[in-house]
Amino acid sequence: MTVNSYLVSRASDAVLSADEKASIATSVTTLSSRLASYFTVAGDGLTSHFRFGSHTRGTILPRKMDAHSDVDYMIVFEKGGLNPQTYLTRLRKFAEQKYANSELYQSSPTVVLELNHIKFDLVPALLSWGTTYQIPKGPDEWQSTNPNDFNSTLETVNGNNSYLIKPTVRLVKFWNAEAGYVYDSYGLEKWIVGLGFYGCYTQKDYFFKVFDNLSANEVAQWRNDKITRAKDIIARVRKYEADDMPNSAEIEVKKLIPA
Repeated sequence: MTVNSYLVSRASDAVLSADEKASIATSVTTLSSRLASYFTVAGDGLTSHFRFGSHTRGTILPRKMDAHSDVDYMIVFEKGGLNPQTYLTRLRKFAEQKYANSELYQSSPTVVLELNHIKFDLVPALLSWGTTYQIPKGPDEWQSTNPNDFNSTLETVNGNNSYLIKPTVRLVKFWNAEAGYVYDSYGLEKWIVGLGFYGCYTQKDYFFKVFDNLSANEVAQWRNDKITRAKDIIARVRKYEADDMPNSAEIEVKKLIPA
């Protein structure tokens, strides 16, 4: 197996299985139903609730590849004028009643609901206008977001790059998880999509291009160590391939993307 074929295979492994997709779909349907049955006070209910984030973009990783993999779920409240913590508390009370046997905790600015097969990040929101919403920046501050605006950008860039951007994102996110979350996952995705991939043709080209553009200039030294290690591994892979040592190259790349 070549390094490229190995990376293609691991990128394929980094998608949700049919069973995982079905389980998540069932959980989303149940969550939607329970929200509707809980928030029923006229004038103080919900205007909408929906998925956003990596699950809608097709870049979510299976739990076997990222223990922190989750589904972002926005819950838009009808009545505004309160601080974010008030809405977070309301979501927590909802989850405590409707998911009494599940693990539940606040991880500002979300309420995390952990089921057997997936985690939900419940994000309270208020509609500003159009597709722009206010979500918590902390317990006392709001920030504006357009939750699915990045999706179309990713789809366009992916299509313009032989559909190798999404698998590249999944591979790099897997490395990031294995390395202890060197980067914020969403920020990493956006940065990758913004890179130029001129001269890249294979999955290996795209994957290596990302690491060629990483710089070990983080504040935390452990993050720099992880970045430096990754770049050193890729340098050795290239050397082994140049020396016609494909087996050694494959062994080396598995240090970066384990089997």
